[in-house]
Amino acid sequence: MESLTIYLIAIPALLVLSVVASKGAGRFGIPGLSVFLLIGMLVGREGPGGFPFTNYQMAQMLGILALIFILHSGGLGTPLADVRAVRASGLVLSTAGVVVATALIGVFSVRFLGFDWLHGMLLGATIASTDVAAVFTILRSRSVSLQGRIRPLLEIESALNDPMTVFLSVGLLQLIVHPSGASLWRLAPMFLQQMTIGMVAGILAGHGMRRVINWAALEFEGLYPVLSVGLVVLTYGLTQAIGGSGFLAAYVSGIVLGNQTYVHKRSLTVFHDGLAWLMQIVMFLTMGLLVLPSDVSRVALQGVALSAFLVFVARPASVLVCLTPFRFSVREQLMVSWAGLRGAVPIVLATYPLIAGASGARTIFDLVFFVVFISVLLQGTTIPVVSRWLKVAAPLTKPFQYPLEYTPTPGLKSELTEVPVPPQSGVVGRTLVDLNLPAGALIVLIRRNDEVLVPRGATCIERGDRLLVLAERQGLERIRAILSESKTIS
Repeated sequence: MESLTIYLIAIPALLVLSVVASKGAGRFGIPGLSVFLLIGMLVGREGPGGFPFTNYQMAQMLGILALIFILHSGGLGTPLADVRAVRASGLVLSTAGVVVATALIGVFSVRFLGFDWLHGMLLGATIASTDVAAVFTILRSRSVSLQGRIRPLLEIESALNDPMTVFLSVGLLQLIVHPSGASLWRLAPMFLQQMTIGMVAGILAGHGMRRVINWAALEFEGLYPVLSVGLVVLTYGLTQAIGGSGFLAAYVSGIVLGNQTYVHKRSLTVFHDGLAWLMQIVMFLTMGLLVLPSDVSRVALQGVALSAFLVFVARPASVLVCLTPFRFSVREQLMVSWAGLRGAVPIVLATYPLIAGASGARTIFDLVFFVVFISVLLQGTTIPVVSRWLKVAAPLTKPFQYPLEYTPTPGLKSELTEVPVPPQSGVVGRTLVDLNLPAGALIVLIRRNDEVLVPRGATCIERGDRLLVLAERQGLERIRAILSESKTIS
């Protein structure tokens, strides 16, 4: 009973400390993820906390569970237009880019770090992919804003490269543990299967989630988050069971669901955002607990060399090869290279060799942790500076929240959508009553600069206004057409 009480005090205290410390670090431009890792190390075996945590299997399971919710939450906040703009380049960068980076890091590890070919390639595959938790956290913070296709490309790459990384890491690990019975080429069809099934399952699950949430009509509003959590984990589990990538399904289902209207959408989105943050804190704290600072210090020189090669050679080369055909400028490619953060995913992957008892597993784990810590601390801290230096920074805009939440009901087909007034629109200067809106459509609010206006028929439209419209889909299309007309409405 006393041990339970200690845990009930220590765990929430760590969560509170992590949140408070991340806010303090944010004032100095230090990413919160590096703070979570550091706190985990301080609480661990060789820190002041002295907590003897060595359960790699539990850490791996926590990491997988955390990634499920982080990916789904990231998908909920991804506009479909962003996906369409970078779907081809994102797919190439998240697959071929991982292969190129793995090969380059593998060669470097063999030539300069003393690894054999299989272990060098395993190390390369483990740290070749960008991390969804790190990328989403840094890019969706209030201190970073990037132009054009850069941000959606980085987010989609980080979400899609997990299947390729897992495929390469697991395949190479099997070659090390069972050299006579394993073949990387035999696993290639499995990778294609996982990607295809994961994509299809994610699309179907996203539409299915919307139907279930709208159909449920639960008596208590607090049950909707419970239902949503169950659906997300079920999507991952079923997809894995039929041979697909559960991570990909979790992300795609979030995109599909987030771009539709459903009951309690706003509250569920906020819930999943908070859950994703909780998962990130738990995951990075756990990974910090696993590390022995004395072991990491022994590979510090190798870690510095590996980090420098990854940041300045392997990552830029993979970006150059993959993005040049898609006409990304040199500045954009450099920004994509620098913002390719490593995070908890490589550390989770580094636990696989440890659990399998592979030779050299501890060295790989320590090197991966060192590279991740340097990546989050160095690259994560300097992304705003580098984006301004490369002239790809976009003006920072505060997320706007309307003072109401629309909760659709099964019998109501209308959607509440914000529609911007184009700068050259012919409706500028006209009143709402002159717009000839379709039947059943209603202008609920007008967002003008940082103010919200309650409109009346005599309210005039001004340049830069954003209209909060309640209408069915056909009505919304008609309103967009009206606002896009350049001639004055008669």
